[in-house]
Amino acid sequence: MLSGLDTAPTVAILHVLRVTLHVGFAALLGVAVIRLLVFGGGDPLLPVWAGTALLLAGVYLAGTILEKRFATNGTGFDPRRYGVLWLGLVTALWAVLLAASADFAWVAFPLFFLHLHLLPRRIALLTIALMTAAVIAAQWAVSGLAVPHLAVVLGPMFGAAFSVATGLAYRALYREAENQRRAADELRRTRTELAASQHDAGVLAERERLAREIHDTLAQGLSSIVLVARAAEKSLAAGDTATAAARFALVQQTASENLAEARNFVRGLSSPQLHESSLVESLRRLCVSTETSAAAEGPGLRCRFELDGDPLELPQPYRVALLRAAQASLANVRDHAKAGNAVVTLAFLGSEVTLDIYDDGVGFDPAGLAARMDARADGSGFGIPSLRERVTALKGSLELESAPGEGTVVAIRLPLNDVPGRDGQ
Repeated sequence: MLSGLDTAPTVAILHVLRVTLHVGFAALLGVAVIRLLVFGGGDPLLPVWAGTALLLAGVYLAGTILEKRFATNGTGFDPRRYGVLWLGLVTALWAVLLAASADFAWVAFPLFFLHLHLLPRRIALLTIALMTAAVIAAQWAVSGLAVPHLAVVLGPMFGAAFSVATGLAYRALYREAENQRRAADELRRTRTELAASQHDAGVLAERERLAREIHDTLAQGLSSIVLVARAAEKSLAAGDTATAAARFALVQQTASENLAEARNFVRGLSSPQLHESSLVESLRRLCVSTETSAAAEGPGLRCRFELDGDPLELPQPYRVALLRAAQASLANVRDHAKAGNAVVTLAFLGSEVTLDIYDDGVGFDPAGLAARMDARADGSGFGIPSLRERVTALKGSLELESAPGEGTVVAIRLPLNDVPGRDGQ
């Protein structure tokens, strides 16, 4: 049910009025036919009048059935284009019967509603006036008076006036029901389009989530595997099997960790490292593994972790975002910075938690970062935008400080105002 556009009461009222109209027409026509048969036995044209009444009933019934069927199913023969012709035929047959017997005069009142519904208002009022005059004339002729009685004139006129007022009200109600139906159809279409749009937005958001997870986990892990495997290959070529074995063991460990990451983020879960230990321990192990991987790849990189303040139990999105930020930043340090030292600092500062990743590498120009990332056709350069999206989603901030030859600092700030268990801090 559409709130504010419930057309059921209006439709029910229109249905009752239509049924009443058809039943009234049938009853008045039936009474007139019975009176004609009972009191018109001496009329030699009685079979003609009875046949005409039967024809009128058939034409009326056929028109209403066709209209009802088309309105319900919307298929098949469309009677609306022949509505005026049908109304003219019904009115002509009624006029013939009225000439035969004044008892058919009262059948005019249901016809008034049809004229108001099918004809333009001015034309309908004119035809109703002519029909009312015919009814008055038929009643006057039956009375045999030289001057018609007042009731003969006022009765049909009041009946016609009541029919017009009721017919106009029906017509206004019908238009309102049509407007409500069109508005309801439009709302349904709008809701369908909105649902499709929300589905597309959900698909896009899920793609972006998978892209971030793949970049921060699988892509970085596979990159490390490739580099370490190349280093192991060089060790084998040099005959240093012990070093090669150690590097292949690191490849196996990295592949296992990435497999676990893939299984978890496909299910929409957090990093398996966070299930096994706290964020602090995960960051400390990340620094150790980064240092080990860098040593296996060639040039040494000293990576240490520092904690400032008393750790709080952070919400899972915070923990995932901070761990992913550290993973992406240290991967950049290992692959691009040519640094000798890297420091990861996690600090709890009352109203916020901060994560700073510093390296003493070659640095770069942040102003040209966006252009360089847009120019990469291999899909790389996704780390900083992905990281910024994660932080922004948590109402935090990310600052990137670097210059050629002066190293790089990635500074992340996340608010702790909504974190439970802070005891009013």
